Amino acid sequence: MYSLIKRFLFLFQPETAHHLTFFLLRIPGAASLMGALYRKPHTALQKKVFGLTFPGPVGLAAGLDKNALAFEEFGKLGFDFIEVGTLTPKAQPGNEQPRLFRLVKDHALINRMGFNNDGVEIASLRLAKRKNKALIIGGNIGKNKLTPNENATNDYVICFNALFDVVDYFVVNVSSPNTPGLRALQEKEPLLKLLKTIQELNLTKTKAKPILLKIAPDLSNEQLDDIIDIVNQTKIAGVIATNTTISRAGLNTPEVEVKNLGAGGLSGNPLRQRSTEVIAYLKQKSGNAFPVIGVGGIHSAEDAIEKMKAGADLIQLYTGFIYEGPQLIKDIHTRLLAEHV
Repeated sequence: MYSLIKRFLFLFQPETAHHLTFFLLRIPGAASLMGALYRKPHTALQKKVFGLTFPGPVGLAAGLDKNALAFEEFGKLGFDFIEVGTLTPKAQPGNEQPRLFRLVKDHALINRMGFNNDGVEIASLRLAKRKNKALIIGGNIGKNKLTPNENATNDYVICFNALFDVVDYFVVNVSSPNTPGLRALQEKEPLLKLLKTIQELNLTKTKAKPILLKIAPDLSNEQLDDIIDIVNQTKIAGVIATNTTISRAGLNTPEVEVKNLGAGGLSGNPLRQRSTEVIAYLKQKSGNAFPVIGVGGIHSAEDAIEKMKAGADLIQLYTGFIYEGPQLIKDIHTRLLAEHV
């Protein structure tokens, strides 16, 4: 079924196809029908990670359901958990269109969306109305484009407070390449300050919630060492590895065509190897000190197994889901049961 849907969606520009997908998913009964074909829950896949019990290890990465519009529908398709966002304190339109591009020869996407979202308060209201209370939801938070880095911490605090009662875990996003200056927050001192502030706020709550850090694949080993040190110092729950890359190495799409598309983060199959390397490095160098969610270039069950053997405790899909559809989730579940990973 998805092959026909994909053929239809790929007739349109990527962002138009995105909106069409949400329209189709939200037709009453559509997600349940698709889920009946693909979702095969199994208690043997349950995993307890950073204090939460996941029905399985396959999640939807942030970026697809930015505004918490279809998180329950995605859950019906077979995802074991959903991450919404990235959300910012104020609504913002993001970068000018076109800003999302397919590299079909590479099973990849380039995006420079720029944290386009309706604002954290609107998303919080939507999440508060969720019917499936068992569905695990993560809140991915960032800063507004016009907020200078010296005031960025306040943006994250606003988002944290707004979402605290309606999400199960948090992700601090300082690794998108599409908000000017954001990646500078990955440097050790500003990142330590940011995470310490949020974690101190977290610990004032009646029951603290897991906080994870989403990092770029373009960090050096020395920078990854800093990340390990920061996680250990702040006692946050773990890391998501990785966000999109600014690299354009090794693509099958002609160089001139890629260059004409302009700036943005590359996701999909070309990211697979590097994201796996980052997962393995974090796990080995830290002595498996904290959980890692692996994301980047998962287009098959074999790719998922590779991530988990490298040390990923959970995995997330984004571009692979766009290219392969919900059958990919089912394939991963089936393979994990067979492999006992």
